[in-house]
Amino acid sequence: MGGPDKLLLTVAGAPLLTQVVRTALATGLPVTVVLPPDRPLRQAALAGFPVHCVIVAADGGMGASLAAGVATLPSAAPVIVLLADMPEITAQDIERFVAEWKIQPDHILRATDERGTPGHPVGFPAWARPELLDLTGDQGARQVLLRHADCLHSLALPGSRAVTDIDTPEDWHKWQGRAP
Repeated sequence: MGGPDKLLLTVAGAPLLTQVVRTALATGLPVTVVLPPDRPLRQAALAGFPVHCVIVAADGGMGASLAAGVATLPSAAPVIVLLADMPEITAQDIERFVAEWKIQPDHILRATDERGTPGHPVGFPAWARPELLDLTGDQGARQVLLRHADCLHSLALPGSRAVTDIDTPEDWHKWQGRAP
């Protein structure tokens, strides 16, 4: 982002991180949040929320963060990955995602925009956990998705919600201009 912490930018009167966590909690699902140790304001933004926070050094990349979060979950649990910089995902999107995933729970489910561009959330069945636990680097779970393309299914979410993320000041300003 090159300046302010993107997850602390204000969305609907609260930090973006808080808004995304509220959205996830509204589904009734348990929520685990992976945070770096050098961002105490992120931890403070989640104070009082019934979430499990996992603190992981950011130098291992997104892959290491995913692996650390997965390691704290029950061993037979599937995993839904929802990034905290995606302000347009709604609780209804997540609920629809879970309902679709229950139809084929042994498949990987990935949300897309309405044009089919891959985005988030992504759901991984329990059988994918060993591969998720081995992740490192900045590619996240991309290699897991590529290795298992034969069992990857997509779910289109309305508009561009599944691909709208805030990575740069330009993303933030563009999103602010069209935010609901």
